[in-house]
Amino acid sequence: MRTALLLKALRKNFPSLPFLWNRHFLLLLKRPRLLFQHLLNKPPISTRIFYGLVLGLVFLAGCNSRSSDAAIVFVNGAEPQTLDPSKISGQLEGRLASSLFEGLTTRDARGDVRPGVAESWVVSPDALTYTFRLRENAAWSNGDPLTAHDFLYSWKRVLEPENAAVYAEILFFIVNAEAYQSGKIKDFDQVGIKVLDDRTLQVRLNAPTPFFPGVITFVTYLPVHKDSVEKFGDAWIKPANMVNNGPYRLMDWKINDRIQLVRNETYWDKENVKLKRVDALATSQGTTAINLYLTGQADILLDKGLIPPQILGELRQRPDFHTFTFLGTYFYRFNTTRPPLNNPLVRRALAASIDRQLIVEKSTRGGESVAPTFVPPGIPGYRQPVGLPYNPEQARKWLAEAGYPEGKGFPRLSILYNSSTSHASIAVEIQAMWKRELGINIDLRQQEWATYLKALDNLDYDIARSSWVGDYLDPNTFLDCFVTGRGNNRTGWSNKPYDTLMNNANLQTDQAKRMDLMQKAEKILTEEESPIAPLYFYVGMLCFDADKIGGLEGNLLDEHPIRDWYLKKDQKSVISNQK
Repeated sequence: MRTALLLKALRKNFPSLPFLWNRHFLLLLKRPRLLFQHLLNKPPISTRIFYGLVLGLVFLAGCNSRSSDAAIVFVNGAEPQTLDPSKISGQLEGRLASSLFEGLTTRDARGDVRPGVAESWVVSPDALTYTFRLRENAAWSNGDPLTAHDFLYSWKRVLEPENAAVYAEILFFIVNAEAYQSGKIKDFDQVGIKVLDDRTLQVRLNAPTPFFPGVITFVTYLPVHKDSVEKFGDAWIKPANMVNNGPYRLMDWKINDRIQLVRNETYWDKENVKLKRVDALATSQGTTAINLYLTGQADILLDKGLIPPQILGELRQRPDFHTFTFLGTYFYRFNTTRPPLNNPLVRRALAASIDRQLIVEKSTRGGESVAPTFVPPGIPGYRQPVGLPYNPEQARKWLAEAGYPEGKGFPRLSILYNSSTSHASIAVEIQAMWKRELGINIDLRQQEWATYLKALDNLDYDIARSSWVGDYLDPNTFLDCFVTGRGNNRTGWSNKPYDTLMNNANLQTDQAKRMDLMQKAEKILTEEESPIAPLYFYVGMLCFDADKIGGLEGNLLDEHPIRDWYLKKDQKSVISNQK
């Protein structure tokens, strides 16, 4: 029946294609994954027809039988590097960890902050002290009560210097957190985190931070189970060992295949967790991801980087394709510890010779806007500096001033990117631009997700593709990344005036003055020193049938908590097809 429906649709839309009647092709219709691969290897006549055929495979999904289980399968992206909240910096890992663990506060489908483990909190008159009251029924998945001591232990673990937590800086709003993490003070009692009793946690901040309840929704602030961590060491994140407190438990983890989550029956709000099971599929290939979705093997395609640009024109016409604005920037990093990238003239030349408009029109094709700056538009009260516009003539002058006229004598560098069709396409375009405009030769270097992240951490690259999505609604979530020594700096860049501006901004209580300080810092970052080259601001993209699935909404932080997902009345998941 499914084959007949698909064949009817294909013949109607492409009546002149003789290969539709080929016996081999008709056999492939019964096995959609093989059909998709066949089309990849032997594409018909034109790209438009090819993707038209691919999109036709969705008829198979529409006719799939579905189980009575309340379950959803989604494509999450590459294989997760870790599920330890203290070690996570990537969005795809954070999405899973935030389903397994819950912090004092959390976010809903709209991105709004709501109470999590903390049922309430009080802010002192000077706006420096937050006192959180924990829920009496908050518990770990093994039945242990969850207390304020668990948060103190978990945050201290992040700040321990020997742990080198990549995102420890997000705790630096707290008094003496940075001093303890850097080793300047040894006594943790001097850090502004205090347990008043089992259900009461008090946090003292360096300066008024009105967005702090939103900051602590972030993955680094999630609690971990002390006994499990200390008993199993790094293996505590394995399914058999993990004890967690979030809406889901880790049932299974098949490397490079899927992570299976099941509802946590000890979760304080389990009655409002509608799905019994969620499967997160791992793939770094856009063709595989769209195949899984269009053939009905996944209900949701979440990772925007896995949607092939060539298919976007067709997808925009579909009711199950959703776009939205969010705070995300795609950019290139320069390893400033390596010559000639240690020269800001060279970095500015490279940045100013990138035709961003061509990239969004030719490579990404998602309606993205060019990004001359790092902080995206949309943050209330903040105005970005001008940044570096596309100016190849000026770029050539800077390169010549740096000692490389017309690219002569310029060493051969490489662009590092993780496996993805879109990243490769952008790298190829920029490689050509730098050859054409500057006369320099650049190699391309592709790595899998975990290896790529390790290379960034170790500064084992020349130029690397990167992206950043805001963790809260403030420019600091972007600009603080490049303060000297930050775990997410990953460029080796250090600039004292920049550090001073950011430090003063974080201590400033006047919001207008604070925003002005951060604008000056961003001017140094994107116009003068250029340790990064912003390329474009993201457009959020989701693939799911809104008539069947609820709890997914576009929002500025690109947050889509799995806890809020549900199947609408009389809808079932594709999981039944895999039993």
